[in-house]
Amino acid sequence: MTFVTRLTLQSGDRAALDGIVEDIKTTAERKGAALKGPHSHPPERLSVPQRCRLHADDDRRFASWDYTVFTRELEIHGHDNLARNIASQNFPDSVHIEAEVEQIHGAGRGN
Repeated sequence: MTFVTRLTLQSGDRAALDGIVEDIKTTAERKGAALKGPHSHPPERLSVPQRCRLHADDDRRFASWDYTVFTRELEIHGHDNLARNIASQNFPDSVHIEAEVEQIHGAGRGN
């Protein structure tokens, strides 16, 4: 029974994100882990409206806050300890990481 760990990393700081992804790739190659990715998603542009006051009847606004979120996905096949160590690292506050673990059964097996 094999586990596939899918890591999704997001950040508004593209350089920090790419640096962390490169570190993960280097570590996986050094340990001999099967790694797929990184897969890049198109950058997501977000806009947040900002009000001048907290009163509901005041429609004055500041300019919207616009920012970009960059996303990278990696998959680690097997090497459960490596995946666990990577997911539990302390990443900079500017980088958000999600880990999803999926259990893969061999072909021809029941449940």
